[in-house]
Amino acid sequence: MCEISIREVEVEELTPTLTEALDRLLPQLSPGLRTPSGEVLRAIVGDPRTILFAAWQRGAIVGLLALAWYRVPSGSKAWIEDVVVDAAARGLGIGERLVQTALERAAAEGIGRVMLTSRAARRAAHALYRKMGFEEVDTVVFARKTDML
Repeated sequence: MCEISIREVEVEELTPTLTEALDRLLPQLSPGLRTPSGEVLRAIVGDPRTILFAAWQRGAIVGLLALAWYRVPSGSKAWIEDVVVDAAARGLGIGERLVQTALERAAAEGIGRVMLTSRAARRAAHALYRKMGFEEVDTVVFARKTDML
């Protein structure tokens, strides 16, 4: 098995490695996704309640996951977002290690509940999430773009 290390991506300035990884991985998550601008990426990595986790293999980022958390009257919650593993590195347990790392960080932050969404077609991801203790909940997610105001 190849050596894989998971660590938080602490980016104070954008690196070519991170930008290249986002350029390559985001379209694998969803074909229409593009890498955000440098300004947006700096805001993401500078937000104390948002962390990017990266899986590295042979000096390259092969997987990413974002964890964002907040506190509201109903409790402390976190969302796992943008989980993607490079197609060439799938089947090595990278997604599981990324999710486990995010869960551990959420627990360390005192977060009571971690949630995520996943497109219906992502069956392998669903199996992983169930294996890791996530359960489907009886809820409906609504979304609306704000540029329509």
